[in-house]
Order: sequence, then C-alpha cells, then structure tokens
Amino acid sequence: MKSKENIYFFKLHLLCQLLCCIFLQIFINNEWHNSASGKKFPVHNPATGEKMCEVEEGDKEDVDKAVEAARKAFEFGSSWRTTDASERGRLLNKLADLIERDRLLLATMESLNGGKIFSNAYLMDLGGCITTLRYFAGWADKIQGRTIPMDGNYFTFTRHEPVGVCGQIIPNFPS
Repeated sequence: MKSKENIYFFKLHLLCQLLCCIFLQIFINNEWHNSASGKKFPVHNPATGEKMCEVEEGDKEDVDKAVEAARKAFEFGSSWRTTDASERGRLLNKLADLIERDRLLLATMESLNGGKIFSNAYLMDLGGCITTLRYFAGWADKIQGRTIPMDGNYFTFTRHEPVGVCGQIIPNFPS
C-alpha cells in the first residue's frame, strides 16, 4: 500500500508543478494579461531551489488596471451591479464548491510554490478561504437598509453599498 501512496503523491507533485507553470499571466477583468512592464520573476520550489517557471511581475500599472476593472463592476447598469443578490450568493458558493473540490491539488500547489507546510495550506488557508466565501455568500441577499422616522412628509432610508475598491501586491510566503 505504501508504494501506491508514494506513486500517487509523486504523480500529484508532478501535476502541481505542471499547473504552477500553465497560469503565468496576470488575471484582470476575467482575462489573462502580460504585465504592463513586461517584467517576469522566477518561481522556485523552496524545498529544492529548482526554478519551476517565470511569471508576470505585476506593478502599480497592473494594479491600477485591476482597480479600474473593479470600479466598472460597481457602475450603475453593470452586469455585476444588476445581478440579483441571491445569484451573487450562489456564485460565491459555487466558487467555494470548486475550491473544496480541488482542495488537495490547490494545497499541494501552494506548498510547492510558496513553501508552506501542506497541512497549513490544506486546513488553514483553503479551509479559511472556503469558510469565508460561504459566510459572505450567506449574507449576499440579507444586507438591508433601515427607514428612519422624520418630521414632515418625507421618506428617509439607508442603503448599504460598497464604498470603493482597493488593490494590493502581496508577497509570497515565506516573505
């Protein structure tokens, strides 16, 4: 049985190395892009030091492009803005389902790519991601405003909406 398990994990390791090198571009507005600067940086397996591939190096211009795309999603009449709240919740749950389905593969990729201990990637990182997505999926159609009593012939209410968009460039683990 031990040798079958070793073969399985060896094949999984090879598959993860391959997948780590397929998606090399920056994902913005539902499309893959090269970085604006054209710069790339190497990705090394922290356990062996072996260079696995090179990926696009995002910088301020790429973040600005992503922030602009996110802002457009909040504009009146945009497809995201006009999506029913229950559908948004369904989409978040679907993403959680997909992460859960591929959790073993994603945790292995995270371990190879970032040097994380597999159990931390599997239980903490991906477990937390799935839990967070499901939590906010549950809130998607439950956010509501309040009516506020006021003198005179007026109707006053609050409406909760996103304030804006922010962008970050986050270093890999361990930093």
